[in-house]
Amino acid sequence: MNRNAVVVVAAVCLLACGCGDGPKVAQVSGVVTLDGKPYPNAVVTFQPQGGNTADGAGMGSTGLTDEQGRYSLTTIDGRGGAVVGKHRVRIQTRREAGGAPFDANVGSADGSPDPKKKTAVDPIPVEWYSSEGGKEFTVPAGGTDKADFAIEPKGKKK
Repeated sequence: MNRNAVVVVAAVCLLACGCGDGPKVAQVSGVVTLDGKPYPNAVVTFQPQGGNTADGAGMGSTGLTDEQGRYSLTTIDGRGGAVVGKHRVRIQTRREAGGAPFDANVGSADGSPDPKKKTAVDPIPVEWYSSEGGKEFTVPAGGTDKADFAIEPKGKKK
């Protein structure tokens, strides 16, 4: 076999196995509710667990909920969905650009507390978005439209 034929065969094999496309991505969507009601304007983030970010397996995905609490994920490189496998899921209310951080000490220009200013508090409990928190979800190879998350508000007892 001549050298050009070997190169062509190798290229075809790589394309056939999908090796050049990075990790397998599947469509993911669902609904976020807070206290049993659809929750709009929440950022949903999926981060693969145990992945190797050098080969793209650690590529995260995000989505934003609409008025019905529905979201669809998009990978950081713009593909629809999320990497197949186990993920850490974090959900937090999206702030408007330039808005005060949630749970921030909103104060006066000199940094002292200003009793006239209210601190913004995210209604989503911190365990849904802290670095130690979040929930787990496994993205199946065929994708899913049932990646639903029911959040109970802070202070509510089950």
